[in-house]
Amino acid sequence: MSPDATTATILVQPLPLPFLPDAVIFDMDGLMLDSERAINLCMARAARELGHDLPDTLWLQMIGGGDGLCRRLLAERIGGEATDVLLDRAEAMYDAVADAGIDHRPGIVDLLEFLVARGIPRAVATSTRRPLAVRKLAAAGLAPYFDAVCTSSDVPRPKPAPDVYLLAASTLGVAPSRCLVLEDSPTGVRAALAAGMTPIQVPDLLEPDDEVRALRHRIVQSLGEAQRLLEARLAIG
Repeated sequence: MSPDATTATILVQPLPLPFLPDAVIFDMDGLMLDSERAINLCMARAARELGHDLPDTLWLQMIGGGDGLCRRLLAERIGGEATDVLLDRAEAMYDAVADAGIDHRPGIVDLLEFLVARGIPRAVATSTRRPLAVRKLAAAGLAPYFDAVCTSSDVPRPKPAPDVYLLAASTLGVAPSRCLVLEDSPTGVRAALAAGMTPIQVPDLLEPDDEVRALRHRIVQSLGEAQRLLEARLAIG
């Protein structure tokens, strides 16, 4: 391997964690649950059934943005009334999927058990509304792992505003600067940074572009890799 190739390999490695966090805060959809794919499939199916010709890229634009962003993007294309009908149909489809239990993202249970064993507090901070978020976590068997669940229903502004992350830190009684955040979406990463927290991004459907990488946060390819960062920091003390 040439020196240049070696240097390139080193540069793409995530930076070590600067501290052992007092709490870890988790996004839910796309990070812990394989729900972004399920949501997108329900939205696309509802659109087709209602006769709307919408591009697949539209669903990707909605990732991490909450109900308000989804409604706005749809309304710009098909109008407000048609948007209401589409969202109602997609929601009914998705409720059935959620109640059956959405698949875990690889590595989530191992990571949660690692944190539980070490007594590190854990919270959820999600753009999903509270009733659905609670149902999804319970159906997936993840609810018992968390000390707090904070949702878009609990704050005035959704991500990328920092509100839901600040609420999670306050609920756990931990300073924002001592919180590690795990996120899959650029929107969530921006929310964590705005809250003064340290994010690790585990991309799912959206690969970070140059604008996102310019935020200079840690990006890893799996939850297992995020766990290894924590293990390395724990070994340092």
